[in-house]
Amino acid sequence: MAPSTTRSAVLGTAAAAIVAAALGFGGYDYVLARTAQTTTATVAPANPGIGSSDIGSGTWPGGAWGRGSGSQGSTGGTSGSSGSSGWGSSGSGSSGSSGTSGSSSTAIGQATSAQLVGVVDIVTTLDFGSGQAAGTGIVLTSNGRILTNNHVIEGSTSISVTVLSTGRSYSAEVVGTSPSNDVAVIQLSGASGLPTATIGQSADVEVGDPVVGVGNAGNAAGTSASSGTVTALDQSITASDQGGGNAEQLTGLIETDAPIQAGDSGGPLYAADGSVVGMDTAGQTNARTGATVAGYAIPIDHAMDVVSKIVAGVDDATIHQGRPAFLGVSQSASRTGGFSGGSSSSTSRSGVTISGVIEGTAAAKAGLAAGDTITSLGGQTVTSSAGLSAAITAHNPGDSVRVTWIDSSGATHSATVTLGAGPAD
Repeated sequence: MAPSTTRSAVLGTAAAAIVAAALGFGGYDYVLARTAQTTTATVAPANPGIGSSDIGSGTWPGGAWGRGSGSQGSTGGTSGSSGSSGWGSSGSGSSGSSGTSGSSSTAIGQATSAQLVGVVDIVTTLDFGSGQAAGTGIVLTSNGRILTNNHVIEGSTSISVTVLSTGRSYSAEVVGTSPSNDVAVIQLSGASGLPTATIGQSADVEVGDPVVGVGNAGNAAGTSASSGTVTALDQSITASDQGGGNAEQLTGLIETDAPIQAGDSGGPLYAADGSVVGMDTAGQTNARTGATVAGYAIPIDHAMDVVSKIVAGVDDATIHQGRPAFLGVSQSASRTGGFSGGSSSSTSRSGVTISGVIEGTAAAKAGLAAGDTITSLGGQTVTSSAGLSAAITAHNPGDSVRVTWIDSSGATHSATVTLGAGPAD
């Protein structure tokens, strides 16, 4: 049975919780409350030591990875005392320094320059300015095709991306999304010659393998590197939105004890050889202490399979191309600040009464206003919010459609509008 999770800002009473590792600033927080199945999970110490897995100071993957053969360092944090052989071809250990001893094999540090190659920070504006969110992405092509989690860009109306190896920033557009797989592909505008990530094979991952998750934790200065080991494979979690709706199950996940944090979502989970074997997606935390217990990643083999379908133009029940068509009317209660690609706050017998109109959209240009009742769109009569949404999503951004509505005085109006592009779904 998969643990039940919710994307809610309230952790609830369970002893442990899963936090989808995207950072919300007024839009999505993606806190996923876990069921009692996780109440017995071991909680990592707040300042964990390296323990028996000493970390060397050599060049990547020796840097944050090169486990020397020396004994445990006296700090709970940096290196073994005389490590001689790193996991990577150029890794080497270094002596430990003073500090507190540790018994955990997990640690959070700053990513090395080599670990940042092929990694981007992503900051999105949600629903025309109602909030912001931050996450991470993986560079797949030199011209700026980026892999990330769907929940990193969900609800976004603009996306800003910073390539960490160069420091350059770009705007980005959504190529396609797969909400049920929590995978999205975005494309940087005007990018070329970007260093790309080395994509590995998650089929080769085994329990006990050393890993590190790199990402935009907390959208803070610097990029975190959370090291640990693979603790389980083929794991499942069930996530839902803050109100408990739109529940979806993610399956086949890699579970680690790496302390994945909010903001790391979409970032690489590296194997010891420096290849990407997973995409960081969620972190399990203890609800009482807030300490991270486990991290979850989508296996890169599965993520890349979804990417190939998105890039090939597949558009079906699980994969959506680009952004959805958008009329620009608002509803009074919405998870992302009240805006929807055509939903409304109330329904009358003769149509759908809207609660507001978003400035600059097709609805605004047509003269629609709060209190108006839409009766048809694109030649299709609408009598419910769901019906209006369906009529809109049957079209693409840029399509011209005829909209008919009744204003608050009872007068009937009709206009041809050009649908815009709505928040990413």
